[in-house]
Amino acid sequence: MPGHTHHLKPRGIYRGAALTLVFASVLATAAATGSLPREDDAGTEIRTRAVSSTVGPVDREEIADAAADAEADGKSGTDAAEEVVSRSGDRWGAVYDEREYEEFEQALDGSYTGVGVSARRSARGDVAVTEVQAGGPADRAGVRKGDLLRTVDGRPVEKRPVAEVVALLRGDRTKAAEGSSVVLGLGRGGHTWTTTLRRARLSTDPVSVRRLGQGPSSAVLIKVDAFTKGAGTAVRDAVDEVPGDAGILLDLRANSGGLVTEAVTASSAFLDGGLVATYDVHGEQHALYAEPGGDTDRPVVVLVDGGTMSAAELLTGALQDRGRAVTVGSRTFGKGSVQMPSKLPGGSVAELTVGHYRTPAGRSVEGSGITPDVGAGPEAQQRGETVLSGLGGGS
Repeated sequence: MPGHTHHLKPRGIYRGAALTLVFASVLATAAATGSLPREDDAGTEIRTRAVSSTVGPVDREEIADAAADAEADGKSGTDAAEEVVSRSGDRWGAVYDEREYEEFEQALDGSYTGVGVSARRSARGDVAVTEVQAGGPADRAGVRKGDLLRTVDGRPVEKRPVAEVVALLRGDRTKAAEGSSVVLGLGRGGHTWTTTLRRARLSTDPVSVRRLGQGPSSAVLIKVDAFTKGAGTAVRDAVDEVPGDAGILLDLRANSGGLVTEAVTASSAFLDGGLVATYDVHGEQHALYAEPGGDTDRPVVVLVDGGTMSAAELLTGALQDRGRAVTVGSRTFGKGSVQMPSKLPGGSVAELTVGHYRTPAGRSVEGSGITPDVGAGPEAQQRGETVLSGLGGGS
């Protein structure tokens, strides 16, 4: 079940932003990190055990009692529960109301409510559109890659964290739903304008593939934006279709995680079975294993950066520890904790830390991240292609 990044800010826009912070630069998407198998997967027993009376550093019953007392007084159980969690010291703990958690779950299935744009903050501090989803509301309104996002519903976004911009765009504060409107202020060159969009239910395509050259041995870049449902199989299918002895650049930069089961499935594309990671739940140890039959010969380089988080770090650590890939880039984020859900009185859900992941070599990811084999900054892809060529993986 989902876990996520949450900085325990005051409720409202910051709590809503937690739903999208895991896609740090994506303006219309939500996903989860550190997720264990869903209830209908192999994780049923794990989830059942994890939602017992003591969850994480704060007692689950204390949170439930706070929510129940607030509900009985006609107040928000979600607010009361969040206050308890915020005092607990659980860095990744958070509380969601029913609608937020439903959005959270839908995001893990690869869908979201939004306008279909992705963006990053530029070196000048602007929020620039980096991708427009074909057929989405933004595309139909003429928004293009490179446009600058100036305002959302009249609120300037220049100095706001991207996650906060996301919350405004999605309407998290007002609980905006599919079909609700949002007014964007945009800039392109010297021209500025406003346009009104209606939010829609959109599907994500978290895995993209492209050749890096023209020859039959040209390397292939497989970019994984997040480990939403189906991403692991998409990676495995992409690897199966890489021709000949061509090498693979597996780009996990800015991948904020997702379903751990999907990351494990992706690892099965490169490993012939064996250990992917270990983790503990309330001190009880568990292990995750790749399926046998993966490609163990083809050269692989993994690109990572500070936005590589959680499930993406788990995959990176497995390929690095087992000598299956050379990692290139900068140190990863360092989120190696396990969150589990617990339903509270009033319908809200608490996501609380119950354990931590370790790589096959026993390294902890939490707080320290993964240091790549070859350091690189903005030129990471070029450096990765050079390394891959040296491994005999084409160019």
